[in-house]
Amino acid sequence: MKIICIGRNYGAHAKELGNELPQEPVFFCKPDSAILPKGNPLYIPEWTKDLHYEVELVYRIHRLGKNIDQAHASRYYDAVSLGIDFTARDVQEAQKQARLPWEKAKAFDGSAVISTHWLDIQAPEKMEELHFRLDKNGETVQRGNSRDMIFSIDAIIAYVSQFMTLKIGDLIFTGTPAGVGPVQIGDVLKGYLGEQEMFQVKIK
Repeated sequence: MKIICIGRNYGAHAKELGNELPQEPVFFCKPDSAILPKGNPLYIPEWTKDLHYEVELVYRIHRLGKNIDQAHASRYYDAVSLGIDFTARDVQEAQKQARLPWEKAKAFDGSAVISTHWLDIQAPEKMEELHFRLDKNGETVQRGNSRDMIFSIDAIIAYVSQFMTLKIGDLIFTGTPAGVGPVQIGDVLKGYLGEQEMFQVKIK
């Protein structure tokens, strides 16, 4: 199982970090060891001084596929959930300036929060406006809607599957809306899909 993450997929978020809007999906991967076990707190790694939350819709692949046509992409995922792509922003910026890969800023242990709750997708056309948000210590810090993605999940699947085979159980993080920010020891993060609480993470 692999975790495919899409970067810069919400215009406002790209702008808040000073990035240009992409002409095609930007993607990177996290290993399965990045998944934060259910109920575990996230301990801030000692090697970063600026750890950021990024809440994202997560889609689950349930069919093997390669070179998938966008018109048929909806056949390849069966559920959607919510997660956090934790990012060591200071490390990422240093890597970007040196023109080096981002993995150590994005793929470290515990960097991928994934809700254990999944919403089954019966009719993809009814899932085009998924509201979600992230609260930090009881205050909403991010709000998003799937309609605001630059590249839809179907477009993402069509693009990524040109380069790598999608396998059953793979997860796709679809990018984060504006409002990303740092966490500190003692913070509590809660993610909501609609009004349903999907996860809670304590920072230590």
